[in-house]
Amino acid sequence: MKLNLNIQPLNTWINKTGIEPLVIAGPCSAETEDQLVATAHLLAKTGKISALRAGIWKPRTRPGEFEGIGSIGLEWLKRAKAETGLPTAVEVATAKHVEEALKAGVDILWVGARSTVNPFTVQEIADALRGVDVPVMVKNPVNPDLSLWVGALERINNAGITKLAAIHRGFSSYEKSAFRNEPMWDLAIGLKTLAPHLPIINDPSHITGNRDLIGYISQKALDLDMQGLMIESHIDPSVAWTDAKQQVTPAALADIITNLHLRKPEVRNTEVNDKLAELRNQIDKIDDLVIQKMAERMQIVEKIGNYKKDNDITILQVSRWDEILHKRTSYAKALKLSTEFTEKLLELMHSESIRKQTEIMNKSEAGQAAEKLTHA
Repeated sequence: MKLNLNIQPLNTWINKTGIEPLVIAGPCSAETEDQLVATAHLLAKTGKISALRAGIWKPRTRPGEFEGIGSIGLEWLKRAKAETGLPTAVEVATAKHVEEALKAGVDILWVGARSTVNPFTVQEIADALRGVDVPVMVKNPVNPDLSLWVGALERINNAGITKLAAIHRGFSSYEKSAFRNEPMWDLAIGLKTLAPHLPIINDPSHITGNRDLIGYISQKALDLDMQGLMIESHIDPSVAWTDAKQQVTPAALADIITNLHLRKPEVRNTEVNDKLAELRNQIDKIDDLVIQKMAERMQIVEKIGNYKKDNDITILQVSRWDEILHKRTSYAKALKLSTEFTEKLLELMHSESIRKQTEIMNKSEAGQAAEKLTHA
């Protein structure tokens, strides 16, 4: 199923300069007028920036932390825009934020991850945007929930906003890794599959939480056909009031962008396309065989389920599952398949096997209950 979003192409409302890749950059927080304006000038000087971003209102986890400079920062943004020509972008979390940002002439608004997670908040923002022709970007929710992301985009679009984009900034996870927020690329790909024409902009700053990894994540995002990047840049990250570790200087940002390799989703070279078609045809045939074998596997699972039912054997047998996991992962590793991929695949098959056997057991119990009622 595809999302029925009424949206305009990205290059009609932000990337009019044709700068590639599209980059929205600026400090995590507007701290002082000098800091913001000086950063904007250095970013504009690189010739690689499409828009200037800055946090004006900052939702913080605990009270007492710096929660943004507030409305006065909007005046600083106006000055930065007037002096550099860069369009401006800010996060909004309430109807009042929307009203003040629009009044100050902010060009692009975005809905933050903490807001996307709450449909009431998103609807309040959408209602405030009704009747306004302004670009809006929606960050993925903090938790890995594609439906919440989709719902927020739909609410904004239903308010009449056609200049719409998504921002992929990663998701919170209990698992410790090198990233501040896990990319969970499959969710971003899922959104792209549902809405092929919806621009998705990657936020490597919030995914990594580490300036040293920004280039790596940026390249991967572009290789996955994302339409741009949002990167935090500060004139002197070492003294930044918020998220110092994930911000880069304008000069460092220019180096990151220069070293990115731009690829196209499609090419017009007949020889290349013919070779891709040949290889994809091979994959299609293998996929058909894989699905056929999966179906055969599940038929055997049903036989096992019936046998367990007839002999009063539990559905889950941990020792058997451990044996499968160990043998299959070892075999897959020898065939150059990653352990993570193999384990996920096995867990998915095991989950479906459990579901099928549970269904068989439940049918049996339901039938016995019905028979008792009949003879009662």
